[in-house]
Amino acid sequence: MENSIYVGLSSQISLERRLDALAHNVANMSTPGFRATGMKFETMVSKAAEDSSFVSAGQSYIKTEAGPITQTGNPLDMAAKGDVWFSMQTPAGQVFTRDGRMQMSTTGELLSIKGYPILDAGGQPLVIDPNGGPPEISADGAVYQNKRQLGSIGLFTINPNAKLTYFDNSAIIPSVAAQPVIDNPHAGVLQGAIEGSNVDAIGEMTRLMSVTRAFERVDALLRGNEGTFSEAIKTLGSKT
Repeated sequence: MENSIYVGLSSQISLERRLDALAHNVANMSTPGFRATGMKFETMVSKAAEDSSFVSAGQSYIKTEAGPITQTGNPLDMAAKGDVWFSMQTPAGQVFTRDGRMQMSTTGELLSIKGYPILDAGGQPLVIDPNGGPPEISADGAVYQNKRQLGSIGLFTINPNAKLTYFDNSAIIPSVAAQPVIDNPHAGVLQGAIEGSNVDAIGEMTRLMSVTRAFERVDALLRGNEGTFSEAIKTLGSKT
């Protein structure tokens, strides 16, 4: 009976973590450039009782599949093409994102929607003429104003084995340094468009309801086992 309680508790812990991840994904279904959280679980066998299987608490990871591209016509919007990331300078250092919504400061700095400087391939902020009209961004990321190139949007690749952590929802920080992209025909920039979240909205909502029901079933099972266990103790105690 004790083993069933332990198994139930391990299941409940893993389901709670899965619920947190799903809730985070659902809350960011409409966040441009957002990357969904996935969970990996392992089954462990108890040494004390080899017929009992316990579920690990689960390990989260960030899914890197691309989201849908939406045309906006806004010259300060950009979407990344290929397996590359934009970069920003933040209080946490250099971070990477697929959210290409930009704004221009009064001094001409190209900033993210949250106000962080957008960086070029060398890790330097991009600055244009604040009175020179909207920039033109070519497919390779070069930034022009009045037919004159003023810089290039930095595109970076991240090692697929790097551990990713979130920064400010749609941005991420890799565990190893990202590398600037140079002369990659499969990478580029699409001006006047943004990339949406890669959350599978219908799938995540369905999984959220399913995991919620599973959590409730395990909770009911644990409460039932707890009651049975208490009654057994009372019965055995009365016979001593």
